[in-house]
Amino acid sequence: MDSVTIKAFLEHALAARADLLDERHEFAFRLFNGFYEGYPDLVVDVYARTLVIYNYADKPADGHLAVEAARTFLHSNLPWLRTVVLKTRNSSRSDERRGKVIEGDTPDRKICEHGFWYAVDLMMSRDASLYLDTRNLRKWAIDNLRGKTVLNTFAYTGSLGVAARGSGAKRIVHLDLNRKFLNVAKTSYTLNGFPIDKKDFISGDFFPGVSRLKRSGALFDCIFLDPPFFAATDKGTVDLADSKRLINKVRPLIADGGWLVAVNNALFLSGGEYMAMLEELCADGYLRVESTIPVPEDFTGYPETRIGDFVSDPAPFNHPTKIALLKVRRKP
Repeated sequence: MDSVTIKAFLEHALAARADLLDERHEFAFRLFNGFYEGYPDLVVDVYARTLVIYNYADKPADGHLAVEAARTFLHSNLPWLRTVVLKTRNSSRSDERRGKVIEGDTPDRKICEHGFWYAVDLMMSRDASLYLDTRNLRKWAIDNLRGKTVLNTFAYTGSLGVAARGSGAKRIVHLDLNRKFLNVAKTSYTLNGFPIDKKDFISGDFFPGVSRLKRSGALFDCIFLDPPFFAATDKGTVDLADSKRLINKVRPLIADGGWLVAVNNALFLSGGEYMAMLEELCADGYLRVESTIPVPEDFTGYPETRIGDFVSDPAPFNHPTKIALLKVRRKP
């Protein structure tokens, strides 16, 4: 595919996202999702005034043309961009997978979403430290968790908990294996003027961490369960092909009338299969699927920009990132 065609895809994608271009350039969004918008080797995100380009080509050299086409086209059309970071997802080098600055200097360190600040460290890992596909879930947290107690498992950089804190939640406990990620969450707290209680930022493995909370008698009004696709430690294995085990692990920690927010981003697990798994868990009457939360269109592609399709049918969800809200009833 030549650079003219790639630029045409980018022009179409940019036009569809015109309403996401805020005047202060503080927002974050997916500008081009090549998996669904015509060129699977290329994904482009905007974080404030920083452009993050992902080269997904199996052989990184095969993606150089697309990267340069994206950089030059977007530099011309978005002159307020200050920095460009390139992440080469299939590089043999970890620093290239985490990202390198190819234009400008220091990447942005924060973005604003729904009126709250989120710290970002765009080259800390191969991801960009803030997941754009869960933006609508953060809005749900802001709208629904005032006065609630929240457990944010697999917290990563804590964005779901930050959103809950922005809503006025009474207490949020973040649990993640990596302390470096939790430090980003603390920076988000500082940016918003939220007080930091160190005991609520727990660095440790999910399985013993949840067990300790159970032994302490803790109960939460809402638990976020957004695990990685697959992870294994000496304490246990996370496999999204079977979410039931993880859900059953946290169910005893949810107060009567509370929510379990279950996120599954397994690409090859269809929405129907995931919903069937959830309905099996609901068969005893103590869990109920209340609703689903869609992934934003800038992430899925718009009707006028969609070209590719999903590997497996996500329906009734709109994307392989499948987000379900389950209502919990405790046994008397």
